[in-house]
Parts: sequence; structure tokens; C-alpha cells
Amino acid sequence: MLDLSLQNYMDWYVKPVMKIKNAYGFRVILKYTDGSEKVQQKAGFPTKREAGKAREEAIAQLYNGSYIVYANILVSEYMEYWLEHDLRERAKSEETYYTFSEIVKNHIAPAIGNKRMAEVNAGDVQKLYNAKAEYSVSVARLVKSVMNISFRYALNHRFITVNPTRGIHLPKKIAKRPYHTRNIDTRKTLTLEQIMVLLEASKETPIRMQVLFNVLMRLRRSEINGLKYSDVDYVNRTLTVQRQLGIEPNSRKEDFAPKTFTKQEIGLKSESSYRVLPIPDYVFEAILEERKLYEKHRNRRKREFQDLDYICCSSYGRPRSKSFHWKHYKKLLSDNGLPDIRWHDLRSTFCTLLLKNDFHPKAVSKLMGHAKEIITMNVYGDNKGIIEDCIPEIIDFIDEVMPEEDVDEKFKKELLEIVIDTTEFLGAVS
Repeated sequence: MLDLSLQNYMDWYVKPVMKIKNAYGFRVILKYTDGSEKVQQKAGFPTKREAGKAREEAIAQLYNGSYIVYANILVSEYMEYWLEHDLRERAKSEETYYTFSEIVKNHIAPAIGNKRMAEVNAGDVQKLYNAKAEYSVSVARLVKSVMNISFRYALNHRFITVNPTRGIHLPKKIAKRPYHTRNIDTRKTLTLEQIMVLLEASKETPIRMQVLFNVLMRLRRSEINGLKYSDVDYVNRTLTVQRQLGIEPNSRKEDFAPKTFTKQEIGLKSESSYRVLPIPDYVFEAILEERKLYEKHRNRRKREFQDLDYICCSSYGRPRSKSFHWKHYKKLLSDNGLPDIRWHDLRSTFCTLLLKNDFHPKAVSKLMGHAKEIITMNVYGDNKGIIEDCIPEIIDFIDEVMPEEDVDEKFKKELLEIVIDTTEFLGAVS
């Protein structure tokens, strides 16, 4: 395993050019605070002049602090180090780490894994991108992301002196994605009428709350599973999104009880994912009903019940798995004649409906939990740009896509009187 402390030399000395076997070369001696030395031999130059030029370059690098200690490290060796010592520590979820490591193992390492990091050039990178573009556009994009991030780290930590990925793009036939832009295909979203059918039909399923949180509050699947009743502000009717369920990086399955490894409470995807959202009346009433059911199960199963406070849980209080919703969701679509769209596309449905009704993209982006993100819509050619200083007046529209709910009007008026000072900027809540 690589030891980066070897880069922390305190002094150095470069010996003159000498004859080494049948060629020319020189030696670099690195000195450390503990008195130890590391000798690096640079050999294989056909002429004394070429060796002298390389020696001068090494001296210049030693002077300016850009000398590469690990000049012979292979791409495959470096990638293994980078995945474990950088990505695993910085990744917000095990899923990200797994995706990147699979890209390295299946696509990058087979192509350039046996090359030395210092020998990888722009031509190698372009050839890799071209080959992966022929294989799969999505894979090519992931390969480019991994190469950019890993080689930037390599440059910053002196594994290389020049970043060969800089300025290298995917083939022109692959449309370049605008920076921080999310493209939404409206053909993969539901209409207003279909949303109402879905909401009504979901009442009789175990994924009722998941559907509501996805369609009407635009939460991610892992965020939904991590919601707790303690996240609900019952006075101001807001929901604090502050965790998700998944796999904590560096954790081991054998250290967890059965069926809990993938249900660890972990941080959210990014800083912008931590947010406080207004709860639509329809969702708020559903939360209250779900809480009654939670209390019923807790009182009935006092010994077996796990009082973990999750909103989406089993009748024993256990949190739902990542894939629990899938079969119920597919049956829900099929039984009600709805388009067979992905669960994740319901998030796009929320965004599309808001944008089509002239809500500011910046406000929509904030509710969706994206960082500095422009949201665009395909098919209709209706591209929207960021509008500064917009107000997230989104509750009014959410109310329009909900079935009517019988609510005690007196209670509503009293509640509005309580929260009017703190939610005035959000617009009226009907």
C-alpha cells in the first residue's frame, strides 16, 4: 500500500549522471526527519545528454515541490489507493463508492491499468473516452467523471505533474450536458389527472406515505425511508429533511444485525439536501393518520415493536428497505392503467408540473434538494433559466394537485393565525 509520508522529505540530493548498465542515468536521494534516506534511480537514457536534461528537470521539480516520488506507480495501483483513501472517505453513500469502483474495475483498469500514471497522456484518455462512447453513452459519462476526479486528486497530491484529462471531451456525437443541468423528459411524467388517480389509489397500499412524499414533496427514496415523526413541526407544518437510510462508507455487514446493514442512518447527498419543506395539508393529514396507526401497532405489540420513530415502517416499527416500494408501485400503476414510469420519474413529475405552471426554477430546485442546479424540460422545448431572488410560492400549486380533504375549518383558521408570521413569505395555505 502506498505511503504518502514518503513525499514529506526534508532535504534532497541529486547525484551526477553516470553509466548504468548499457545506458545512462542518475540517482535522487530523499532525506527525512528521522534520518532515513530513500534512493530513487532514474535510468534507461540512451545518451548522457538526455540523462543530463532529465536530471535538470528533476532538480527543478525538487526545488518547486512538484517532484513525483511515486513515478513508477501503475494506474490500477493508484486507482485502488484513490478509491480507498479519498473517495470512500468523501462519498456520502456506499452506493456512490460502489458505482465508481465498478467503473474503475470494469472499464478503466482493463484499458490503461498497466500504464504508469506518469506515462498516461491526453491521447490515452481520448482513446478511452471514444471506446466507451461506442460501448455506452452513460458509461462513457461515468468514466469521464471518474477520470476527472481521480486525476485531479493525483495532481494535487503529486502523483503526476500534468493532468492528462484536462480539456479532453467525449466524442462530439455525445451531446454535452450543460453544467449542473437536470434534463427532464415530460414523456416520462404523469399528467395532473394521472397524479390524482395515483394518490387516490395509493390509499389502499403499504406505500401510501412513500407515494405522497415522492409526488407531493419531491423527496428521494432514501430520504423518505429516513423520515421520522420528530422531523415534523406540527405547529408550523414543516418537515426537516436531515438524514437518509443507506450504507455508511467503511462499514461491514458482519457488524450489523440481520436486515439492518442497508438501513443505516447516514448523511444526505449534499449540503443543499438538508432542507426544511412546507407540508401540504393533504400530506399533513396523512401523517397524522399514519401516526395513529403507529401508536396502535406500538400498543398492540409492546414486546416486539421497535420504537424507532420512522414514518415509513412496518407494523413492527422497522424501517423499510430501499426496494420495498417496487412491487407495490408497479402493481399500482398496472391496476390503474397508469404509464409504467420509474419511481424516480415521479420526482420529475413534481418538477415538470411546477415549471409548466410558471414557478421559478430556482425555487423548484431548492425544494428538490439540488445544489446550484438549473432545471430544464425536454420535448416541449420549454427551457427555463435561473431567475434571481425568486420566492418559493409553491404550496398553492401543490394544493391544486390534491384531492379535496374534509378539514375542520375552525381548526384551519386557528392554525393559520398561529403560523402566519413565520410562513407569510410562502404564500397562503389553503
